Amino acid sequence: MTRKYFGTDGIRGRVGEPPVTADFVLKLGWAAGKVFSEHFQGRKLILVGKDTRVSGYMFESALQAGLIAAGVNVGLLGPMPTPAIAYLTRTFRAQAGIVISASHNPFDDNGIKFFGGDGYKLADAIEHQIEDHLDYPLHTSISSELGRANRIADAAGRYIEFCKGTLPSRLTLNGLKIVVDCANGATYHVAPDVLRELGAEVVAIADEPDGLNINADCGSTHPQALTREVLARGADLGIAFDGDGDRVLLVNHLGEVVDGDEILYIIARHRIESGAGCSGVVGTQMSNLGLELALKDLGVPFVRTRVGDRYVIEAMRGNGWLLGGENSGHIVCSDLTTTGDGLVSALQVLQAMVQSGKSLADWSQAMHKFPQVMINVRLREKIAVDTLPEVQAAVRDAERQLADQGRVLLRPSGTEPLVRVMVEGADRALVQKLAEAIAAVVTRAIA
Repeated sequence: MTRKYFGTDGIRGRVGEPPVTADFVLKLGWAAGKVFSEHFQGRKLILVGKDTRVSGYMFESALQAGLIAAGVNVGLLGPMPTPAIAYLTRTFRAQAGIVISASHNPFDDNGIKFFGGDGYKLADAIEHQIEDHLDYPLHTSISSELGRANRIADAAGRYIEFCKGTLPSRLTLNGLKIVVDCANGATYHVAPDVLRELGAEVVAIADEPDGLNINADCGSTHPQALTREVLARGADLGIAFDGDGDRVLLVNHLGEVVDGDEILYIIARHRIESGAGCSGVVGTQMSNLGLELALKDLGVPFVRTRVGDRYVIEAMRGNGWLLGGENSGHIVCSDLTTTGDGLVSALQVLQAMVQSGKSLADWSQAMHKFPQVMINVRLREKIAVDTLPEVQAAVRDAERQLADQGRVLLRPSGTEPLVRVMVEGADRALVQKLAEAIAAVVTRAIA
């Protein structure tokens, strides 16, 4: 069935443009409240958290009103990372958790995504039911059956203790100097505290959100500021989150960016070397060929899925594997949590560094990444560009030049009107030339 509003990661768009409007979100809260009340037993409670966008206040109030009208109690978490909301939904035995966030997008976007009571993203069938209820008239429960709302004051402290608990009890980060880029987002009041309480010397940047500066020239999508700070401070490493804290990128002491593919490799290799083992790793179509080859050398199976953490998690659960993620830094350690968690993933890498005595640069250099170039081409409307004859011809020509030493991928964004042109191969200059050529053909074809 085709979903009308939900994309690969909830509902997302420009604030004030349908469906990201106050009236729609109020109705969405009511519809979700009705669906969860009708189909799920147990405590009639839904948690609501948000990132630091100024529009979050408006949508928090709208969701709260809709849920209460549906007869559901609401626990307000305030600004919290997306993975924290997944964790707290489980620990509070809530029926669901709702996140108000547009992740790595600019401040003038926002969105709504859901977790079920088990801490996992909603199944497609539940999203369809919520969409069906959006077509029903909104009926407010009688006064005696209205929900109530309360603010959960210790939400941050609970999540901080959870993150620390993902490491061995006696492991400390004493002696490490770490620069943390919070993207002026939801990790600003938790990530620095976790690292400090574990013993690290922490320099926090982009940790003063004002509602408008989330992801603005900072965070995992703009690691340049972190790189400069790591080099200037002589830090051991830097950690960059995105606006809602489900992604992470690292910077080593040399100022080199360590992406999600390299983070996956480090975690997998450390688990093998420490005796915990790694039964397999799930990546995506965008995962670097170098990751696949490096895992093969370790004897670790590797499979690719469509881009999107829901597909990664589905494949992990289907294979019974505990590790998966995306090169964007969305890493899932399912023995520790149910969704991508930037802070938990960073702690796994820090554990590898501390227990081995090796630097981040030492760990990442064992994986050779193939040059990979991605160019975003903005679309005026959704169109399957890979079906256009001139685009198909350009892709075939590129694949012929790459032979068996690379690959080409055209992928529409699930959250923005973009098509991503990705070319990967052994020859960096050729990869750059082919990516630019295909992007130019796509641009002409959609003009």
